[in-house]
Amino acid sequence: WVAGLKAAAVAVVSHAVLGMARTLTPDAPRAAIAVLGLAVMVLAPGPLAQVGVIVGAALLGMIVLRRVTVPDRPGGGLAVRVPRWAALTAGASFLVLLLVLPVLGRDGGVLGLVDVFYRSGALVLGGGHVVLPLLEAQTVQPGLVEADTFLAGYGAAQAVPGPLFTVAAYLGAVTTAPPSGALGATVALLAIFLPGALLVVATLPFWERLRTMRGMRQAILGANAGVVGLLAAALWDPVVRHGVTSLAAGALALAGFVALLTRRVPPWAVVGGCAAAGALLL
Repeated sequence: WVAGLKAAAVAVVSHAVLGMARTLTPDAPRAAIAVLGLAVMVLAPGPLAQVGVIVGAALLGMIVLRRVTVPDRPGGGLAVRVPRWAALTAGASFLVLLLVLPVLGRDGGVLGLVDVFYRSGALVLGGGHVVLPLLEAQTVQPGLVEADTFLAGYGAAQAVPGPLFTVAAYLGAVTTAPPSGALGATVALLAIFLPGALLVVATLPFWERLRTMRGMRQAILGANAGVVGLLAAALWDPVVRHGVTSLAAGALALAGFVALLTRRVPPWAVVGGCAAAGALLL
């Protein structure tokens, strides 16, 4: 059944890449940015390369997407008001934690686990499946979580309601170094959501101005295209490389992908069906 869950992860991430490509790369310039991001990640994988791809894609968006029609965002201002001092404090806290935690957590332990998941939550752009390459780089590559365990949990997470970031609780529970179990799950879950909460507070007073800046919106379009390249790279490694270990596993992943394309089968049913098929066939 674990092999079936890994096949389910292949199906779900493949479907996510296709859907994001249709939405975020609808023209040649943005498709080119995505392909460039994919090439960078294949040639030089790693967390720093992921950040470089997002920043580079945003800069390219400001340059090459000048002729792309940027849709207007109608609507009034946000009802939530945050004092500027609170926003600046939250923004400063975000940056300080991002810079200090790698130093404080270099010996592992609780602070090491906080650093791993805080960094994943801080550097991700777009949410959802986009967090996959960052989590894989921060947990699997250093040996904190086994690759098969990572993919099996990621596949099972598709059947759970709520944001995909909650897979951090599973990863924190199954880490090979302490803390793990319930404590590891709690630490990882809080750490991955903390940077997003700080950024929301930090940007609220300035959001109405930022959202009307054409250059900022072009940068976001470019960054979103770069994210497609990131996820495509993660689809190949580790998802396909570790999830398709046999012809039967490949056929099961393909069947799950086709089921998702029909839009008649929900992801949780694909996950359950792949797990059951894996227990019988793989």
